[in-house]
Amino acid sequence: MIQLSQSAANEIRRLKSKQQQNVLFRLAVKPGGCSGWYYDMSFDRAEHVNDVELPPQMDDASSRSSSDGDDDLHPFQKNERVFECYGIQITIDAESLKYVNNLTLDYSEDLMGGGFRFYNPIANATCGCGNSFSTTSELMPKQV
Repeated sequence: MIQLSQSAANEIRRLKSKQQQNVLFRLAVKPGGCSGWYYDMSFDRAEHVNDVELPPQMDDASSRSSSDGDDDLHPFQKNERVFECYGIQITIDAESLKYVNNLTLDYSEDLMGGGFRFYNPIANATCGCGNSFSTTSELMPKQV
């Protein structure tokens, strides 16, 4: 489960309003950054297929699966999950989910400007930038 603060939800709505219609809010974790992993937030263009919002590359057959029996929220690609908080649907791929489960996303402004803040209970170290983190070795992918 992912949590948004009210201020994060408001900022995501504000940013989304500047995008084209039918965009998805995606949250992912990618290798890199100062501490080994970094958070990546983006908007992805989507289309409606049979009243289900999907990325353009998806076909109608793939839109029929649901996550945890919740008929209102559907994964958009194989192995994606969707969470809803304050009316914002957050799309997360399965690989990233293990790094952001129980994450709280906040937004705050200070004298230096505004920014998203990530509060991740599994992060055992974070970078000063706040967007990069590391975890225990159990979560790290095995090197081949």
